[in-house]
Amino acid sequence: MIADLDQSIKQLLVDDLPIKNGEIDVKFDLPNREWSNKLTKPTVNFFLYDVRENTSLRRAQFDPAGNGNARDELARMKKAPHRIDCLYMLTTWAAEPEDEHRLLTRVLMSLFRYPVLPDHFLVGTLREPRFPIQTYVARHDKLTNPAEVWSALDNEMRPSIAYTTTMTLDPWSEVSGPIVRTLTLRAGKTTSLPLFEGFDDDGFSTELNHIGGTIRSKADDGRPLSGLEVAIKGRGWFATTDDDGRFKLGGMPAGDYTLVVWPEKGKPKEKKISVPAAKDDYDLEL
Repeated sequence: MIADLDQSIKQLLVDDLPIKNGEIDVKFDLPNREWSNKLTKPTVNFFLYDVRENTSLRRAQFDPAGNGNARDELARMKKAPHRIDCLYMLTTWAAEPEDEHRLLTRVLMSLFRYPVLPDHFLVGTLREPRFPIQTYVARHDKLTNPAEVWSALDNEMRPSIAYTTTMTLDPWSEVSGPIVRTLTLRAGKTTSLPLFEGFDDDGFSTELNHIGGTIRSKADDGRPLSGLEVAIKGRGWFATTDDDGRFKLGGMPAGDYTLVVWPEKGKPKEKKISVPAAKDDYDLEL
């Protein structure tokens, strides 16, 4: 994946500078003295000197997976992917300092134009990314002591620009489990937790339920119907189905209700439901 990121950055420069007939090399090498002595033409080099997780973008929860069109009783979930910062040291190389500075200016202008790598530059595993690949050029908190870097590389010091890209790394597998259609929230006074679950007999307690279901078409192999209004008849609970035909209503005391759905054409359809339901049966077909 990091190799595909290298090629995507190279493709951006080749198209945007532009670079024709290989007149300028774009490399991702360790810029030590032995390497630089072998250069034969102007070169832009991106040395990957650090890789770390972007903890500010970390998400611990699970997200829905799949297209939601399967007529089954399983929910497919996947843990949110990691966001990884790849930190490059950008340098330019030419026979004369003036040529190096001109090349560095052109490269910086190209990189600043793309705070997000456009999809048409992405190659291999980076195509159709879950999240946009963000970029940062010349951040002040990166490469704070370049003299140490060049000393470690045993090479002469030159302008070193930090170039950071944030890409998605997904090491997780999809998991399946039963669909949760009823969530019950109980509140009250208790002195037995955490040893025993339950409320005190002399204390006040209450129970509210949240329900969810799916509205589908009888035809088209159960196609989910989005944008439909769903409500509990005679009550104030109201929702609209999402792109997967799903809706959520709550919080409702236990009891019997009438679920109403308004199709795009025709009369509303009603269904008697009990909350909480023994089979969590809140689905409707139109």
